[in-house]
Amino acid sequence: MFAVKPNVYIYILIAAGVTYLIRMLPLVLVRKEIQNTTVKSFLYYVPYVTLSVMTFPAILTATNSVISAAGGFAAAVIIAFRGGSLFKVALGACAAVFILELFL
Repeated sequence: MFAVKPNVYIYILIAAGVTYLIRMLPLVLVRKEIQNTTVKSFLYYVPYVTLSVMTFPAILTATNSVISAAGGFAAAVIIAFRGGSLFKVALGACAAVFILELFL
């Protein structure tokens, strides 16, 4: 019959509208400071959780083997909890992945 050609500009406008509403509604609906400690705690940790959820799958698929990726992740966590700088954490994770990839 006939092909329906989608209009990309309509999709862009809808995406822009949804993005705008997501950012605008909290400013309009919440006028006063949030007093509930549970809600404040939840909102405080949202950025950290979001970053972790986006980063963790990428860590496990970044190498040839999930085992070496998990080893690098474990090395990074251990170095970070012992107070290592960001450079030391990255260097330790890379070294762990490199050594594990040599043997796997």
